[in-house]
Amino acid sequence: MTISRITNEGQVTIPPEIQAHLKLQPGSRVEFIIDGSGAVKVLPLDISVANLAGILHRPDTPTVSIDEMNQAIQDEINHRA
Repeated sequence: MTISRITNEGQVTIPPEIQAHLKLQPGSRVEFIIDGSGAVKVLPLDISVANLAGILHRPDTPTVSIDEMNQAIQDEINHRA
C-alpha cells in the first residue's frame, strides 16, 4: 500500500511508484474522478483513448433489446406516414 500526506495547502505528493505506473512527468496533469461506488480514480490527462477502456460503468444487460429498438423505429415510421 502506498500512502501520502495532504499538506495544509491541500497538496499531495504522488509517490514515485505511482508516478512511474501512470507515466507522469514533472508538469503532468491528472484528473480525479469519483466513480459510482465512491472510489476515487486518478487519471493522467495525456493518456490515449485506448487506455480509457473500461473506466465507465457498463450495464450487464441492455435496457432495451434490439427487437424493441426495431419496433420503436418502425412505430415512428408508421406514425410519420
